[in-house]
Amino acid sequence: MLPITRILCPTDFSDPAGLALTKAAELACHFEAELCVVHIVPQVPRPTWALQFAEDKEYYEVELAKYEKDLYGSSERQLGAILTQFASPGLRARAIVTLGTNAADEIIRIADEEKVDLIVIATHGFTGWRHLVFGSVTEKVVRLADCPVLTIRAASTGANTK
Repeated sequence: MLPITRILCPTDFSDPAGLALTKAAELACHFEAELCVVHIVPQVPRPTWALQFAEDKEYYEVELAKYEKDLYGSSERQLGAILTQFASPGLRARAIVTLGTNAADEIIRIADEEKVDLIVIATHGFTGWRHLVFGSVTEKVVRLADCPVLTIRAASTGANTK
């Protein structure tokens, strides 16, 4: 069996991600591994065409930067609350929040930087047109990660996953 010393679990704060985090915490306790819980704050697009309509271009950029900072702070607080909820004597866990435009690429980058042995990630189970429209962060992580990836699929609730 692989020596597992560090596990990465990305979250988008959804129910499936919560289930994956529960499983990741169980594995981390079992292997006495460190659990890195990651959230990627989506970077706000800055369409250059919109600048032509902005009366004060500096104000426009400052407001976007402030909004991103607020999102980042909110994510840190949410992750902190989650880690408090999962706190147990046998679990070493820490939160990582980063800003990025592509969640899958950021997850893979963090996994490489942190030298994780395992990624535990939720799959929302989208099929058909929803998969085509939304793509799959999990699918890309599975394809491109250098370490093993354990996918956790949430129970189907019926019409919303088909």
